[in-house]
Order: sequence, then C-alpha cells, then structure tokens
Amino acid sequence: MRLRRKPWVDEAIHEYDDFVYPKDCPVGESEKGRWQEIFGRKAPLFVELGTGKGDFISRMAELHPEANFIGIEVQQDVLIAAARKVREKGLENVRLLVFDIAGLRTIFSPGEISRFYVNFCDPWPKKRHAKRRLTHRNFLACYGELLCAGGKLLFKTDNRPLFDFSLEEFEAAGLFVTDISYDLHAEERADNVMTEYERKFSGQGEKINRCEVTFP
Repeated sequence: MRLRRKPWVDEAIHEYDDFVYPKDCPVGESEKGRWQEIFGRKAPLFVELGTGKGDFISRMAELHPEANFIGIEVQQDVLIAAARKVREKGLENVRLLVFDIAGLRTIFSPGEISRFYVNFCDPWPKKRHAKRRLTHRNFLACYGELLCAGGKLLFKTDNRPLFDFSLEEFEAAGLFVTDISYDLHAEERADNVMTEYERKFSGQGEKINRCEVTFP
C-alpha cells in the first residue's frame, strides 16, 4: 500500500542532517568503503534493510554501543520517524539512509559489513515477483560479497510461505542456517528486540519466524 505523500517531510528531514542521508542529499560512491571513517571509529557495521519507523534499530543501537548501525529505508516519509527516535535517545552510532536496497553495491565495499538484519520485508507473494524478495538468491549473492568472513544475516517474518521459501534459498546458496524458530515469541527470549510490525502482528496472534544465516 502506497503511503500518502507528506510534503512537509522534505524540509523537516534536514533537522537530522548530522546522521541522515535524505533523498535530496543521497548517499553514494563517496561513502563506499569509508563507513568507519564516517562514524569516526573502528567497529562492526550492522545494516538493517527496511528500517521503517526505527523501533528496532534505535533499540539495538542503544543495547549495542560497541557496534555501528546503518538503517536503510526507501520511504523518506517513514524514515523521519526513525530519525526522531535516534535523536531522542541521543545515539551517535546510527546513520539512516533514504536509499533503494537494490543499489547496495554502490555504497558498500566487499567485506565492509558484519551483519545484515531483514525484518518483516515485503513477501511479494506472486511467483513472478520472487526475485524481488530480499531473501532471493540474487540478493544473497550481494550480501555475501559485502559481508566480512563469517558475517551473518538475521531474518524475521510473520509470513510462513516467505520463511519456507527463504530457507530453501539459503540451502541452495550453501549457507549455514541456525537458530530456526517457527514461533519466536513462544520461546520468550529476553534478547529479542521487536520491530513495530512484529509488535502488531504478534499482538494479533501471528507466529513469528526467525533464523540466523552465516555466510562462509
């Protein structure tokens, strides 16, 4: 569903220019391979693909100050909510990008990333749209190039068909899958950080699927 346009966001987003790359000042080749320099320190780089309103990344960055976090979201009207949360928490280890995930290779260098998070991505249920799923083998090949040795993808979804498809793609790509759960909240894990979608879906009784994928 396409969100209603919010023209005021185009100006308001610049209140966060110290850590947000908006659509009129986009991230590009000049940042590629320079993220440690941009953050001003050497630290593992964790990237969330589809940051939404920022519940997950703001909490993770708060819990893990030893890591640098980048949140990527194509919709600027949504990302501004994440920017507010980062500012309210006073987090210095987060950068937010208005960017299309399809262009990851243009802004990251091989081996630059330690971890990807994919949370509740669009399932693209029609078979002809399978290549658009963020766990399709084409995307996995991209992640594998950008992750350091032993880097991980952490994946969560409420959509069981997408989860089953993803497990098949991980196996086909020769990746090592661990910590598979078909009902994450039944495990009552204290370390689970929820996204806004996860809170909504689990509140409706939906089961949450999760796994960790290690790249060789």
